[in-house]
Amino acid sequence: MKKHEWREKTEEGETRLVTATRHAGKWALQSRLKSQDEWTKFPVIELEDLETLLGIIERKYQRSRCPHEHVKEIEMLIAAAERRKK
Repeated sequence: MKKHEWREKTEEGETRLVTATRHAGKWALQSRLKSQDEWTKFPVIELEDLETLLGIIERKYQRSRCPHEHVKEIEMLIAAAERRKK
Protein backbone atom coordinates (compact mmCIF):
# COMPACT_ATOMS: atom_id res chain seq x y z
CA MET A 1 0.00 0.00 0.00
CA LYS A 2 1.26 3.46 -0.92
CA LYS A 3 0.21 6.41 1.24
CA HIS A 4 0.31 10.15 0.50
CA GLU A 5 -0.56 12.79 3.08
CA TRP A 6 -0.97 16.56 3.04
CA ARG A 7 -2.43 19.43 5.03
CA GLU A 8 -4.40 22.40 3.78
CA LYS A 9 -6.29 25.32 5.23
CA THR A 10 -10.06 25.52 4.83
CA GLU A 11 -11.91 28.75 4.06
CA GLU A 12 -12.67 29.02 7.78
CA GLY A 13 -8.96 28.85 8.61
CA GLU A 14 -8.98 25.32 10.05
CA THR A 15 -6.36 22.75 9.13
CA ARG A 16 -7.63 19.83 7.04
CA LEU A 17 -5.59 16.63 7.13
CA VAL A 18 -5.88 14.45 4.02
CA THR A 19 -4.63 10.91 3.36
CA ALA A 20 -4.74 9.25 -0.05
CA THR A 21 -3.86 5.56 -0.32
CA ARG A 22 -3.41 3.19 -3.21
CA HIS A 23 -4.02 -0.45 -2.43
CA ALA A 24 -4.71 -3.28 -4.87
CA GLY A 25 -4.84 -0.81 -7.77
CA LYS A 26 -7.53 1.38 -6.20
CA TRP A 27 -7.24 4.87 -4.77
CA ALA A 28 -9.00 5.89 -1.57
CA LEU A 29 -9.13 9.25 0.17
CA GLN A 30 -10.00 10.22 3.70
CA SER A 31 -9.80 13.52 5.55
CA ARG A 32 -10.57 15.19 8.82
CA LEU A 33 -10.24 18.57 10.40
CA LYS A 34 -7.42 18.80 12.91
CA SER A 35 -9.98 19.48 15.65
CA GLN A 36 -11.88 16.24 14.87
CA ASP A 37 -11.07 12.68 15.88
CA GLU A 38 -12.96 10.76 13.18
CA TRP A 39 -11.81 10.41 9.57
CA THR A 40 -14.30 10.92 6.73
CA LYS A 41 -13.87 8.49 3.83
CA PHE A 42 -14.87 9.61 0.34
CA PRO A 43 -16.39 7.03 -2.04
CA VAL A 44 -15.68 9.42 -4.94
CA ILE A 45 -12.61 11.65 -4.76
CA GLU A 46 -13.34 15.32 -5.52
CA LEU A 47 -11.61 17.02 -8.45
CA GLU A 48 -9.80 19.54 -6.21
CA ASP A 49 -8.34 16.74 -4.08
CA LEU A 50 -7.29 14.81 -7.20
CA GLU A 51 -5.47 17.87 -8.54
CA THR A 52 -3.63 18.32 -5.23
CA LEU A 53 -2.77 14.62 -5.18
CA LEU A 54 -1.45 14.83 -8.75
CA GLY A 55 0.94 17.61 -7.73
CA ILE A 56 2.22 15.53 -4.81
CA ILE A 57 2.58 12.39 -6.93
CA GLU A 58 4.39 14.28 -9.71
CA ARG A 59 6.93 15.69 -7.24
CA LYS A 60 7.48 12.23 -5.75
CA TYR A 61 7.91 10.77 -9.24
CA GLN A 62 10.56 13.39 -10.07
CA ARG A 63 12.51 12.23 -7.01
CA SER A 64 12.03 8.54 -8.00
CA ARG A 65 9.83 7.87 -4.97
CA CYS A 66 6.73 6.93 -6.94
CA PRO A 67 6.17 5.06 -10.23
CA HIS A 68 4.95 6.92 -13.33
CA GLU A 69 1.98 4.53 -13.40
CA HIS A 70 0.54 6.36 -10.37
CA VAL A 71 0.81 9.71 -12.19
CA LYS A 72 -1.08 8.28 -15.17
CA GLU A 73 -3.77 6.77 -12.91
CA ILE A 74 -4.41 10.10 -11.18
CA GLU A 75 -4.53 11.90 -14.55
CA MET A 76 -7.18 9.41 -15.70
CA LEU A 77 -9.17 9.95 -12.48
CA ILE A 78 -9.01 13.72 -13.05
CA ALA A 79 -10.29 13.31 -16.62
CA ALA A 80 -13.17 11.17 -15.33
CA ALA A 81 -14.01 13.73 -12.62
CA GLU A 82 -14.04 16.52 -15.20
CA ARG A 83 -16.44 14.51 -17.38
CA ARG A 84 -18.73 13.98 -14.36
CA LYS A 85 -18.89 17.74 -13.74
CA LYS A 86 -20.13 18.47 -17.28
